[in-house]
Amino acid sequence: MSNFLAPKDSSSSSKSVATSSTNAGAKDISNNSRSRPWVEKWRPEKVEDVSHQDEVVRTLKVSIQAGNLPHLLFHGSPGTGKTTTILAVARALYGPELYKSRILELNASDERGISVIREKVKSFAQGSVGNQRTPGYPCPKFKLIILDEADTMTADAQSALRRVMEAYSRVTRFCLICNYVTRVIEPLASRCAKFRFRPLPVHSMIERITFIGNQEKVNLAPGALDTILSASGGDMRKAVTFLQTSHQLACSSSNITDMTSTSKNAMVTSEMVVDVAGQVPVTVMDELWKKMTGTAFEGMQYAVDKIIAEGYPMSAILSQLHDDTLKKSTISDVNKSLICEKLACADLALADGANEALQLLDVAAYMMRRLKGQTNLVDRLVAAH
Repeated sequence: MSNFLAPKDSSSSSKSVATSSTNAGAKDISNNSRSRPWVEKWRPEKVEDVSHQDEVVRTLKVSIQAGNLPHLLFHGSPGTGKTTTILAVARALYGPELYKSRILELNASDERGISVIREKVKSFAQGSVGNQRTPGYPCPKFKLIILDEADTMTADAQSALRRVMEAYSRVTRFCLICNYVTRVIEPLASRCAKFRFRPLPVHSMIERITFIGNQEKVNLAPGALDTILSASGGDMRKAVTFLQTSHQLACSSSNITDMTSTSKNAMVTSEMVVDVAGQVPVTVMDELWKKMTGTAFEGMQYAVDKIIAEGYPMSAILSQLHDDTLKKSTISDVNKSLICEKLACADLALADGANEALQLLDVAAYMMRRLKGQTNLVDRLVAAH
């Protein structure tokens, strides 16, 4: 009874609670770092770490040192470092303390109406800037508004944005990010310093993918890296995503729960990358080409039906047919041009909502006729000249 009535040792109980909470917190931090997408985890934090955009980096570093930044317009292919660069510029200007209060980042593809410009953008742009400073950073007396996917904004929203840029340029700078600069109205583009981001070359992508793979302990089979590069098409973000997803697929296939540990069984192969990227396997395309070069229409139709039944994306099929056509030396230049034109017409028809099975069958039947050597008026005219 005395033991039952005796008070518990509060210090020991609190210590055990603190220990358990600490362990739980450490576990949460470990799980969060492990579950983060590699695209965000390995995003360059500094401007000089951006790959292959030497002219852009050199110019922006001068602006950062001077503490003065013009309105910016970044344009180029997806995954070339546009958003990463401007975020790194913002960190270099304001530091970690003032970063969140001085930056407004909007994705214009989701918020692209004129109401957003009048409410969110204008209210943030017209606010005054305080005298807070972070030691070691320029901390200029202007804010920064980042509009991603600015080429999807409506014409009215772009016109309203032009007026906001005119009125509040003293206390606010704008950075417009887009893939197609021609879709930005000229009065808006003329107020910005344009920077074109070039597609990343093969050696830059190999260097970065190899670095991330070594840090994450990824085992790449021979040929897997080349498959990642060809599937990404110069898009670094897509390449890193393919690498992470393929690694997770390899670990799940090998029944490995700890993806941070190195295991020879968790080998990323080219087949895994093809499955993750949604591409059509080489064996399937070879079978289709074999049937198209044959003489039996039924065999070619069976190959097309099989591809449709497997659910492969039609855009990937047309793209691979285009690349294979250009690579084959047995096809004449005239036939290559006509086949590519047919593929372009099929791609346009699919964009307009045409049936995928009928379009692929139409393309395959046309290519079958061309590959069988049937001539027409165009061939005779070209041969005559």
